[in-house]
Amino acid sequence: MPISIEALLEKYRERTAVVAVVGLGYVGLPLVRALIGARLRVVGVDIDAEKIESIKDGRSYISHLSFNFFVDAIERGRFKPTTEFGDLSHADAILICVPTPLTRHREPDLTYVESTARSIVPHLRAGQLVVLESTTYPGTTRDIMIPILESSGLKSGKDFFVAYSPEREDPGNDKFSTTTIPKVIGGDGETALSFAVALYSLFVPQTVRVSSLETAEAVKLTENVFRAVNIALMNELKLLYAEMSIDIWEVVEAAKTKPFGFMAFYPGPGLGGHCIPIDPFYLTWKAREYELTTKFIELAGEINSNMPRYVVSRVADELNRRARRGLKGASVLVVGLAYKKNVDDTRESPSFKLIELLEKHGAACDVHDPFIPMIPLTREYASLAGRRSVSLNDEVISGYDAVLIATDHDSIDYKAIVESAKLVVDTRNACFRSGALGPNVVKA
Repeated sequence: MPISIEALLEKYRERTAVVAVVGLGYVGLPLVRALIGARLRVVGVDIDAEKIESIKDGRSYISHLSFNFFVDAIERGRFKPTTEFGDLSHADAILICVPTPLTRHREPDLTYVESTARSIVPHLRAGQLVVLESTTYPGTTRDIMIPILESSGLKSGKDFFVAYSPEREDPGNDKFSTTTIPKVIGGDGETALSFAVALYSLFVPQTVRVSSLETAEAVKLTENVFRAVNIALMNELKLLYAEMSIDIWEVVEAAKTKPFGFMAFYPGPGLGGHCIPIDPFYLTWKAREYELTTKFIELAGEINSNMPRYVVSRVADELNRRARRGLKGASVLVVGLAYKKNVDDTRESPSFKLIELLEKHGAACDVHDPFIPMIPLTREYASLAGRRSVSLNDEVISGYDAVLIATDHDSIDYKAIVESAKLVVDTRNACFRSGALGPNVVKA
């Protein structure tokens, strides 16, 4: 029976389409919320049964999202969270939001994308739209995902339809959310593009059509390479200006008063989050296929990757200068485990590297983060898992040889830290911004 393109488009126009989201993390769950808000019925699939139970019980595992919203949607029959891929057979559109990390050799790890595509195959049916949102290198959707889906015997562009639309989530950002950010979309053919545009138009302010799947994939990489390179520039200037006794944060604040030709980026202790530390390496890896090197991107990655070592060296230097002691045997409180302020997201957080380096030099580290009661299990830093956040008071703070501010959460009382700490090494300019000044504060 031939597919009626108009009938399928009508489902989106009339909001009768069922949409499935695979991967209920920092990208997938906000997407579910937006779809429910657009009056669509949603199926949420995740292989983590604990996440599914948390959603059903209203127990939040993402601090900036209220899970009461999802409980209410479940009760109204608008949302079904499940671990069963079989429920995808009822969906008109399947949106894939799974992790795309790097291997230990900094090569793309598409394990989650590939396994998800294989899990979809038994439930794929004619007329369905499949959209990959996970960040990846140009060619992934066409060369990796589509062949797996076509192993079902159905053909992309004829029986089912494929698009790529990169996620643009910024966890904890109150100014921008899923429903306020334009959506870039590329399709495997004009029909697939039309279906994807029809769906996303229901809940985003603008859809931006591009000419191909590969172009859409390149857009996301370009956005994050831009950030990574500019942050690296600020980190490099931080090192130079520190030697010249110039405050990089003061320089940036003054420079950004120029109404044109400058965009403010800030240095830090390293890069965190799923996107910026990872995405540029997807592009450098792909460039080798064309016998090209991305020297600019690789240099930026090198600079940013070296920031934790610089910070630790600053801690060591200041301890030696002020207390005539080294890191060995020193007690250090690392403030902030999240990769950015005001969220509970620890993906690729530089705090873990800082702790690892400090302890390799013989320091004993405790941690404090108001959003993260305990260090979660990660692949690279499994030995840190289970370490609990300590509660802060004057006596606790004064007991450490140094306090290292790695994440500038707004809820932290920096004045109390500065008043009680022997030494504060601030990698985020948090003390200055909160008016917590003292001779015991150094920037790194």
